[in-house]
Amino acid sequence: MTADTTDAAPFDDIRRLIATMPGPDESAAAEVSARDSVLTKPPGSLGRLEFLAAWMAAWQGKAPPTLDRPLVCVFAGSHGVAERGVSAYPSAVNRQMLDNFAAGGAAINQICGAYGLGFKVFDLAIDMPTGDITTEPAMTEKACVATMAFGMEAVAAGTDGLGVGEMGIGNTTIAAAIYAALFGGEPASWVGRGTGVDQAGHARKVAAVEAALACHQGHLDDPLAVMARLGGREIAAMAGAILAARLQRVPVVIDGYVSTAAAALLHAVDPRALDHCLAGHVSAEGNHAAVLERLGLRPLLDLGLRLGEGSGAALALGVVKAAVACHREMATFEQAGVSGPVA
Repeated sequence: MTADTTDAAPFDDIRRLIATMPGPDESAAAEVSARDSVLTKPPGSLGRLEFLAAWMAAWQGKAPPTLDRPLVCVFAGSHGVAERGVSAYPSAVNRQMLDNFAAGGAAINQICGAYGLGFKVFDLAIDMPTGDITTEPAMTEKACVATMAFGMEAVAAGTDGLGVGEMGIGNTTIAAAIYAALFGGEPASWVGRGTGVDQAGHARKVAAVEAALACHQGHLDDPLAVMARLGGREIAAMAGAILAARLQRVPVVIDGYVSTAAAALLHAVDPRALDHCLAGHVSAEGNHAAVLERLGLRPLLDLGLRLGEGSGAALALGVVKAAVACHREMATFEQAGVSGPVA
């Protein structure tokens, strides 16, 4: 597998889409704030729930906001680097987990069911691993852009709130390589335990990230090239989904360490690219807290999660759903016959 280094047109198309991203609807947010001031509660007493209602309105471009069709999408990919012993689980788990999702047996199935969230899995050629990033690019540029386009289909059926997650043995190594390429520092500082590797497995992960950076040295100045060379199909598809959601005014909740790598690549192209995104949680994996700080994303939850598969995004969507319900359904002081604050 070789990199596509001569035809920049595919990435130029992505950059043009990023340049057309809409901004927030400040009038919708102001309308939410105005209604919030007359609801039956002390001002500010619902904390970040109040912010979430206004944030949803701003990015949906309507007041009051809705969350009637929430959807969690899990993008599943397979990685050549997994053969280097960077995970505690074999690559066969990829297909087995897809079967588990379909049977309703995974944690994400239970969380989505508990909160009334839609759930969809994108199988990104799960039986065909990407290139081993320690010796070759994961994807050609054209394949990377095509996968981004596939990920854009996440919002095609219509949703008013999107949760973005992933599944793929070896992809915490992929995420660590992306962060090292984007942010620098010692590669080991970005490498976590992933699926629970022992000390030797952790050392193999660090070595893989170091080898990947050395292999692709000189080609990592462009964040989209980083995506193609060091990423995976689930990374590219999540980036596509996040971008498509922005273009269609759909607020996004990002899951954990790996999902945030897709977001970080878009942010590196244009810092405005994540303004419509919420960090669902801070993961116990790797150095996720430092990544979120660099991206200016304040996580909604901190539950020590490191599962992936959209679990943290789904839990956070439950909170967002409650925020929207409170804003829409609470009575005003006048409606309830409750005395307001003393002037």
